Amino acid sequence: MKKSALIFFVLLITVSIATSSFIYRQNIGQTAPDISVVSKSGTTIRLSSLRGKYVLVDFWASHCGPCRKENPNLLSVYKKYKNTQFKDGKGFEVFQVSIDKSRSAWISAIQKDGLTFAFQGLDSLGYDSPSAKKYGIHSIPSNFLIDPKGKIIKKDLKGNFLSSYLEDLTH
Repeated sequence: MKKSALIFFVLLITVSIATSSFIYRQNIGQTAPDISVVSKSGTTIRLSSLRGKYVLVDFWASHCGPCRKENPNLLSVYKKYKNTQFKDGKGFEVFQVSIDKSRSAWISAIQKDGLTFAFQGLDSLGYDSPSAKKYGIHSIPSNFLIDPKGKIIKKDLKGNFLSSYLEDLTH
């Protein structure tokens, strides 16, 4: 292979990787991509069905220690704000997407952590899953707060920051 052809090939691959990363990287102010996942009961749940509410799209897995450590906080915030009247919408939901490859590990973690979110789904292809790709997920835990109009307004809110941010939206 000629040197110029090799350089062209390397540049083509580099641009392709950079472009695909750019396309799928979700930023604040962008419309949240619609995703659908399979629920515990086997039905398909769609993010778009929650329009009109604040929604935390939370990517996690049963084997992720930091994810499991954050679950009690998410549950507490969910219980506190699920029926709250915000400035521009009513209600808060957690749309939790597991990238576990094992359905049984996912179900076990839900039970052990006492997760009662109505919108929990499994996208079992890990980081190669359609949902993870649409949101540019390369590590977990990772989350996106979506406003009632479907725009991403915050990313990676953990601990008390999620509750504080939601509290500010009620005034």
